[in-house]
Amino acid sequence: MKKQLNKIIVVGLGYVGLPTLVAIDKTKKYEVLGFDVDKKKVDLIASGKSPIEDKEVSEYLINNKLNVSSKEDILKGAQIFIICVPTPVFDDYTPDYSIVEKATKTIAPYLAKGCHFVLESTVNPGTCEEIVQPILEKISGLKAGVDFNLVHCPERINPGDPKWTIYNINRNIGSINKQFNREIAEVYRSFIPNALVNEVSSLKIAEATKIIENTFRDINIAYVNELAKSFDAMGIDLYETIKASSNKPFGFMPHYPGCGVGGHCIAVDPYYLIQRAALSGFDHRFLKLAREINNSMPEYAVEKLLLALNQINKPIKNTKITLLGLAYKANLGDQRESPALEIKNLLLELEADLVVYDPFIKEGSTANSLQEAVSGAVAIVIATAHQEFIDHLPSLLNRSDVKIVVDGRNCLNKNQLDKKIIYRGIGR
Repeated sequence: MKKQLNKIIVVGLGYVGLPTLVAIDKTKKYEVLGFDVDKKKVDLIASGKSPIEDKEVSEYLINNKLNVSSKEDILKGAQIFIICVPTPVFDDYTPDYSIVEKATKTIAPYLAKGCHFVLESTVNPGTCEEIVQPILEKISGLKAGVDFNLVHCPERINPGDPKWTIYNINRNIGSINKQFNREIAEVYRSFIPNALVNEVSSLKIAEATKIIENTFRDINIAYVNELAKSFDAMGIDLYETIKASSNKPFGFMPHYPGCGVGGHCIAVDPYYLIQRAALSGFDHRFLKLAREINNSMPEYAVEKLLLALNQINKPIKNTKITLLGLAYKANLGDQRESPALEIKNLLLELEADLVVYDPFIKEGSTANSLQEAVSGAVAIVIATAHQEFIDHLPSLLNRSDVKIVVDGRNCLNKNQLDKKIIYRGIGR
């Protein structure tokens, strides 16, 4: 299948696809283009502005023009298609592959002999062969593993992380035909030179790596979240306990409790494995329990608020409560699967006089500044550990009439707060 690989199309220009497009463009080794069905996003990129919060991407776009389009004509003549589209879940937590299927159907007519079709989207083990391959073969008339290579290289983008980026995070890559895997792996090595590109023996193994990485984190977060509830009942500071346990040089990896798990990976990927295993007759009871525990944490944070309000004989109804943070992660405006949204809904159901502030999500905020959000509030609930909150909230609180702080991210130093303020962390 060996042929010159000089035209690459990145499909999907979000948190994964756009940094990938930039990384390939930086090499100046390929004709690289970006395709997205969202014309507004494409127009923004074409104008030199980034639709995602990524400092490196934003800086690159200022001085470098990327070739991007929402028109399918751009797909003609490509030898490599890199698919970076979302894979959400339905309301019942089963995987929603409709976006992957749509992207596959769009690309299939442009597939030619010698091409590589690379799926980076997070999927169940077996998805490439059971869902993607039949679509590609039916529409293109070509045979996977013979005429073209079907590849999975699960993304490992960590949005907002200045240390671990697309350029230095190791990757795993697997193909339907192992003979073709080295060829596509070499392409990846060319644009992520500071990372290991590990060639695995099959598509299923490549697919499974991402799922178990994020499920591992979900399980361990569930463990410490359950410990938080237990230690709250026993009057033990779990946060300090974990820090002390972490000085063991082996056999322990610290995870920390909080008001919930968000984002497009940890909160979603375990359901993919649960669902796929069920189709094969296996019941992942442990993973289901972990998800149940983590899904309970927004309600637990609100319960801590209610108990604190009881201490000062205040009802939650019509009491001014400020929710700080809507994003799932600190210092980003990404609300995907954010537990803050669940906390917000619970507070509204309880008829609190709710004020919301997130410096990265202006459209969801009802206050224009942190100072305005704190002013007049009886209680504060921190759902996102934005640096602005960490830096400025203690002094603002000490000058305010706020009586309760529920720190859903354990991000404040409670010793910096006035003793008159009732502080409640998760496990603190």
